[in-house]
Amino acid sequence: MSSPRLARALAALDTLVDWERRDRRGMYVSLAPMIDLMARLGDPHRAFRSVHVTGTKGKGTTSALVAEALRSAGIRTGLYTSPHLERVNERVRVDGREVEDEDLAVALEDALAAREAAILARTPADEATWFDVVTAAAFVAFSRAKCAWVVVEVGIGGRLDSTNVVFGEVCVVTNIDLEHVQVLGSTRVAIAREKGGIVKLGSTLVTGVYAEQGSRPEDDAFSVLEEIAQALGVTILRPARRADRLLDRNIDLGRLVLDELGRRGVQGSERVSGDLLDARAIRDAQLSGRQELRSAAGVPVLLDGAHVASSIAAVLREAAADPRLPRRKPVVVLALGRDKDADLVLKALRDGADRLLCTTTASGSLRAVESLVEDALRLGIDAETAPEPSNALARAIPLAADGGWILVTGSFHLVGAVRPLLDAPTTDLPP
Repeated sequence: MSSPRLARALAALDTLVDWERRDRRGMYVSLAPMIDLMARLGDPHRAFRSVHVTGTKGKGTTSALVAEALRSAGIRTGLYTSPHLERVNERVRVDGREVEDEDLAVALEDALAAREAAILARTPADEATWFDVVTAAAFVAFSRAKCAWVVVEVGIGGRLDSTNVVFGEVCVVTNIDLEHVQVLGSTRVAIAREKGGIVKLGSTLVTGVYAEQGSRPEDDAFSVLEEIAQALGVTILRPARRADRLLDRNIDLGRLVLDELGRRGVQGSERVSGDLLDARAIRDAQLSGRQELRSAAGVPVLLDGAHVASSIAAVLREAAADPRLPRRKPVVVLALGRDKDADLVLKALRDGADRLLCTTTASGSLRAVESLVEDALRLGIDAETAPEPSNALARAIPLAADGGWILVTGSFHLVGAVRPLLDAPTTDLPP
């Protein structure tokens, strides 16, 4: 940590309840603390206009694509994403750059002070969590940086997420799958209701969710989004094509968002439209840990924090078509949250992985390594334990040497632990 002031602020922050690192089965969810924090800080979220993005997979990348396009149009743009991999600053970007240490420190100090005042006054922000305070600090930082637009990625769900104090003029639901079921509900319908909760009167909904012929009622997520939109009189926009690749889908969603902003008259040095998402913008928008290609001792290493079965299956499918990756099955370094369906994830990996190296990290509420290996072996997958990520990587390198590659997946905590151990980045995955 280069800034002592930021180190002190983060130390104070880390005394708060952090649901990113805890078992979420007991998670308390409410917008009341965040609303109170915002009021005590002068409602900084009202100082800028917003695009609000949620979804099971691709919400961070879609957010980054839209933010980069707005920036390229000469609009001062903020981007709020989560989680971070190595530095909290990664979550808060202004015009493509991480917020400076001193600016983040001051914003955190103000948000923490607002929480302390709430404790004395016994108002709802006395229960503000780690994520509440970081989100509040981000909005303070964006306001002080005089951002005209901020693209805000939801943390979990949407309806009761800390970010849902913003008014997203365009709201995005990238897709919906079973995730965080202890918090969001055990069906796609229930999860759709939570994610659709970011849509507000006067916004436009952009989504990659489609009606599925013959789907079971509990899986009909699009009908829920349609119901929410109709109740609010909100228009739904969807890509004309159903893209095969995740990145293509995210680009299509981003272009719809930008076209809609253009229709709303948003303009910088040029009028905003989907045409701003050109090859350069797509390249510059890539976030760390999302289909990020690195290497270790000459072995290609693909990093992706996918943590549900459908997302991991998509990553494997797309990697198989990447001309820069070997045609062999990867050695997979895997960690998985306790709230994830291990059997579904392992079944998604069963036919696509050469071997699993199961590990865990000091941060995060992750499944015990021995339990993960036992489940893998039961499903007929070659798996072994690695007590920590550095051991897993050291073991994976010789296994993947001589023409193989490594996939690190299942948890952003794992990706964040492995990433500093890797060599310099290679060329981004092709758009």
